[in-house]
Amino acid sequence: MDRAVNLLEEARACRICELELPLGPRPVFSVNPKSKILIIGQAPGPRVHATGIPWNDPSGEELRRWLQVDRTTFYNPECFGIMPMGFCYPGKGKSGDLPPRPVCAPTWHQALREIMLNIELTLLIGSYAQGYYLGENRKKTLTDTVRAWEEYLPEFFPLVHPSPRNRLWQKKNPWFEAGLLPELRQRILRILEKTMA
Repeated sequence: MDRAVNLLEEARACRICELELPLGPRPVFSVNPKSKILIIGQAPGPRVHATGIPWNDPSGEELRRWLQVDRTTFYNPECFGIMPMGFCYPGKGKSGDLPPRPVCAPTWHQALREIMLNIELTLLIGSYAQGYYLGENRKKTLTDTVRAWEEYLPEFFPLVHPSPRNRLWQKKNPWFEAGLLPELRQRILRILEKTMA
């Protein structure tokens, strides 16, 4: 346990990208050795940076709707571990936030995953997480990767980002809401029922 505590303190104190971060470093993640479901997203947005609470924005509200979990369950680190590809807000680009800083995942992910020995399912949200964890096994497009979600089980479950910007994508891909989400919710529920028992 001391190793886990030391590692978490070290990751929270990370300053590797300090000079490149417009709002300065503020690593936002939530992992626990008892976490059962791991969520790997992109990077915090400005609202999450300001509060220090992961997924504390409209994207988080939509993600919780997808999973059918309330905030209390979502923020229970024994249920959900939250570890984005970039721990700090990367800044604004021409068409939204910049990509996650590339040094973050190689620096921290493996070590943090090694202390989470109880993970039963990892949600890969967006192209950065899928590219990093699925590598050559991902499909030509993000849509194709998400549509092929069953191929990546039992370890991974790929998802699009729940950003309000992707509402149009959801309308164009009704199979996501009608077919994928019910399957995802069943898997989440089964894991949580065991965790809460």
